[in-house]
Amino acid sequence: MIRCPCPKCGFCLLQNREDAFDHLVINPFPSTYTFWIHHGERCGVERSCDGQEDQSEQHFNGPMLDMVHGAFNFSGLPGPEEDSENEHDGGAMDELPYLYNEPSRETRNFHDLLEDGEQELYPGCSKFSKLSFLVRLYHIKSMCGVSDKAFGMILELLADAFEHARIPSTVHDAKKVIRKLGLTYKKIDACPNDCMLYQGNDQELTKCKQCGTSRWKHKTKKNSRVRIKMVVKKNSKPQAVKILHYFPLIPRLQRLYMSSKTAVDMMWHKRGHNSDGMYRHPRDAKVWKSFDVRYPDFSRDPRSVRLALTSDGFNPFGNMSSKYSIWPVVLIPYNIPPWICMKPTSFILSMIIAGPKMPENDIDVYLEPLINELKQLWRGVEIYDAVEKKTFKMHAALMWTISDFSGLENLSGWNTYGGRAYPACNLDAETNSLIHSQKWCFMGHRRFLNHDHKYRKDRYSFDGKIEDRGPSIRVSGRDIIRQLEGVHVQFGKVQSITGKRTRGQQTPMQDKTSWKKRSIFFELPYWENNELRHNLNVMHIEKNVCDNIVFTIMNEKGKSKDHIKARRDLQSMGIKHDLW
Repeated sequence: MIRCPCPKCGFCLLQNREDAFDHLVINPFPSTYTFWIHHGERCGVERSCDGQEDQSEQHFNGPMLDMVHGAFNFSGLPGPEEDSENEHDGGAMDELPYLYNEPSRETRNFHDLLEDGEQELYPGCSKFSKLSFLVRLYHIKSMCGVSDKAFGMILELLADAFEHARIPSTVHDAKKVIRKLGLTYKKIDACPNDCMLYQGNDQELTKCKQCGTSRWKHKTKKNSRVRIKMVVKKNSKPQAVKILHYFPLIPRLQRLYMSSKTAVDMMWHKRGHNSDGMYRHPRDAKVWKSFDVRYPDFSRDPRSVRLALTSDGFNPFGNMSSKYSIWPVVLIPYNIPPWICMKPTSFILSMIIAGPKMPENDIDVYLEPLINELKQLWRGVEIYDAVEKKTFKMHAALMWTISDFSGLENLSGWNTYGGRAYPACNLDAETNSLIHSQKWCFMGHRRFLNHDHKYRKDRYSFDGKIEDRGPSIRVSGRDIIRQLEGVHVQFGKVQSITGKRTRGQQTPMQDKTSWKKRSIFFELPYWENNELRHNLNVMHIEKNVCDNIVFTIMNEKGKSKDHIKARRDLQSMGIKHDLW
């Protein structure tokens, strides 16, 4: 990688030889660049400055400038020799902004951050720069859950108390500086009925292709005899009814390897193999090892990233008093140590937020940008490794999802409300219809016990029968694809004749379909061969089971499962005569 001298990169971005050659074919080599200080040419003039002064300047400049260079694909800061070369050459770095008439946005952001990182917080301050102080403030805001209103009041107080300090006076000004570091999110307009996203070839559409609903917000024109709906505009731009906030995955993976500190953590799962056979990390599981055997090219490089997707109400706002209730989809890596992974706010790689709550069955519509990135990551993406000091082709794979039982239907497409809701048995599930309680009951769990277990012959404690069946056969991804043949799903909110949504109004007794949809994850080339595609969050299951047992034992009114309908169901099944 070299610092590309083309007008677009402006010596600030690193490119490989082929890309730099292509850039220079289109844009000429700068005529003023005669001394190659950015490409290894040495001057030999020693720096004549006080070493103590250099040490004090580096105290606040070093970490912040390292962060800025890492954010803009720089391998490191120039050393003292390179600084002296710049001075000897008449300030080539100072001439850099004048080499081109219109520097790119990345170049402008880079120089703005360099200026903020080198600017003292106040005259004579050697501990903090303008950028380092703001980053520390923003870090406290994020870790302690300080609201924007409180943070703005703190900034206003600091600006009034310390007039000579270079402190932003508003939250907007502070965010403008932080935003230049990158890792922002994308806004993608969505259909109000969750039918489609306005992206790609559909980016310029004004109405949904499926339901015909307008993309824009409307308001009624005042003082008009005829009721006219007008498009709501802000800064002369129409406002969308529903917007998807998507945090891209690839730039965040690149940033993890561009920083020397986090790049070391991304290699943790290959260090210190577990030799005692205990399950401490997903790397010890059979699923992880079988994936390595099936895809040796992927597992050969320890820098390949394994991801998990969770959609269980993760709140990115922490414990702040925020009224915005969301249901996001979050991606976290498994390469990092488990003690860091237990704090997912530190290693969130991607997030999808769609309105007040993620739709129940149309989540695949909003997963489309993520799936496109996962396909690209499976093929490989060029990333700079700050530890190895060179670029490599990084690959990433989604190992599985994590959700509660209701979220399992949204992600996998399996119907968790019907008579075959038990996912482990698939179509081989033994179901009992409780007529009086209007629920489904699953009584065949003894088939998973050993053949000589005493519970297999216990008629009275269970369903009055002897269990002699073996465990159900594990269903492969190919079997699931075969079952999904002919399953047609139309995304979007289905409207009934009365204008009310029909979703959620069907009772479990009426819903007999096994599959609701074909999951969008099957578009990933490796998803079919994954032995474990979906995980259930044990916390929710244990809590619900514990609540039901405790409330039944204590005969909690309205929450106990021992009620008149349950007694009648026992009688209709012909078991537990003493409880009729």
